[in-house]
Amino acid sequence: MPRAAAIAVSHGGGPMPVLGDPAHKDIVKSLTQRVPKILKLGTPDAPRAIVVVTAHWSEDRPTISSGKKHSLLYDYGGFPAAAYRLKYDAPGSPEVAEEVRTAFVKAGLDPVMDDERGWDHGVFIPFLLIHPQASIPIIQLSVLHSEDPQTHLTMGRALSSLRDSNVAVVGSGFASFHNLPAMRHLMMASGPGPLRARTDEWNAALTAAVSETDRQKREERLSKWREMPFAYDMHPRYGAEHFLPLLVVAGSATEEDGKAKAYKDDFLGIDIWTYYWGDVEV
Repeated sequence: MPRAAAIAVSHGGGPMPVLGDPAHKDIVKSLTQRVPKILKLGTPDAPRAIVVVTAHWSEDRPTISSGKKHSLLYDYGGFPAAAYRLKYDAPGSPEVAEEVRTAFVKAGLDPVMDDERGWDHGVFIPFLLIHPQASIPIIQLSVLHSEDPQTHLTMGRALSSLRDSNVAVVGSGFASFHNLPAMRHLMMASGPGPLRARTDEWNAALTAAVSETDRQKREERLSKWREMPFAYDMHPRYGAEHFLPLLVVAGSATEEDGKAKAYKDDFLGIDIWTYYWGDVEV
């Protein structure tokens, strides 16, 4: 059985990627073309299920969607009516949710199962683009209010065993940059200005940390991500939720996965990076 990929994607702003927003064209292209290849969708090696770690669900304990079916949670406001008519009918999987719970317990975590909460837009917006066929079961996974790096890395290490049984791990956030006031400024400005140099320095430091092939060194560097240049400009204090899915994904990577692969997309004049572990080059 193949070892499934692990990837931390940028899901864009609200429903805008599926509403034709031109600022998202690069992100949309990657979600529709690169990510399906990385996950081997449409091939005999496609994952049997996908665990999606979403930035839009924070809890005190790791919480796992465990229903056979989940409604959609339109957790955004002020968008056209079409944004509230979107459908994504992929099944859930109580069985795979239990595999996640068991792995977390073995890792010393205290998980919670939730068969009621709907899938938020950190799940259904990117997956409308990644896998519109909606045929692969999805298990939504929360991040934690604590924002503790080590706990999120531990969650990833626990999920590594599921990757061995062909369950993919997708982190859905915005690891390179998620500062809403700065994003609003970018939308109004004619270019990124001084922010571009700060994002470049931050992205270089983050990419170097993620690219460590030694698991212990990688996790040591990522656990100190708040010490990287301009970390608080990219993710304000108490606002790390869009970075945390990357920590879970990185935690699921072993030495056998080799060096992380990466690519970048343009968003409002700055580089947005995607990191993944898998055997497909895109």
